[in-house]
Amino acid sequence: MNIQKSYGQENGFGKLYLVGTPIGNLEDMTFRAIRILGEVQWVAAEDTRQTRKLMTHFNIPTRLVSYHEHNKHASGPELIRLLKTGDSIALVSDAGLPAICDPGSELVKLAIEAGVDVIPIPGANAALSALIVSGLSTERFTFLGFLPRDKKSLLQELELLKPKKETLIFYESPHRIVKTIEAMLTVWNPERQMCLMRELTKKYEEAARGTVSECLEFLVEHEPKGEYCIIVEGSTASEAVVSIEWWVSYTLQEHVEHYETQGSDRKEAIKRAASDRQMPKRELYNLLHKEE
Repeated sequence: MNIQKSYGQENGFGKLYLVGTPIGNLEDMTFRAIRILGEVQWVAAEDTRQTRKLMTHFNIPTRLVSYHEHNKHASGPELIRLLKTGDSIALVSDAGLPAICDPGSELVKLAIEAGVDVIPIPGANAALSALIVSGLSTERFTFLGFLPRDKKSLLQELELLKPKKETLIFYESPHRIVKTIEAMLTVWNPERQMCLMRELTKKYEEAARGTVSECLEFLVEHEPKGEYCIIVEGSTASEAVVSIEWWVSYTLQEHVEHYETQGSDRKEAIKRAASDRQMPKRELYNLLHKEE
């Protein structure tokens, strides 16, 4: 059990501040974020060049240190050592809230294990900003970050997400988004509602709202540019019925081949078909051999 009293209780250690920074528009920088960046002894940045521009704009002279995916194993313990000597550190990402889809989450774990207080300094966030303007339900949602790059893993992940009823939120890069939406179209109901949000808070901010199939057509006709947030409607009642019944008319062989066409190897396809039919995979394997 770990109980943190962020203020009024000192242990001689510094504090780790997770500071939200703008995702595009510099006017989204908060007064508190500027103050904290100026008061700490160190600013740990994912990209020091990017963060230096931000700090120069706001006249913040604090020393910068690099902390990112490729140096986290060496830099992380050193930052913890500094915190334990009494120095406070502000962790920032290239844009938005740190520790979301970046190695900052690992530094947070190290700090908690070391007894260092971790304090959030709220700021801009792309996922939630896109969600609230999507026009889709905000009552329940799941943030998935980036989907797998490998086609087989991507299709399998989308299959697992297919029955989810809550709104789904993803990040995607411009050079991968068409393939990602194509995969969604393969697995999900093409009439699901979707919002593609790009260049949030920037000059060319754009929201494309429509069905999965309409959004794919839009991307084919308009070259993707900028980083995207993808907001997708959860599974509908009609889709849930289809998902239960889609394989009923299939023979065992056709059922297995369905998954093979989506990228699964023979063993995995048999496993998934057996799961659909709620039968042991060994039994399905034996029945397939009898059909041959």
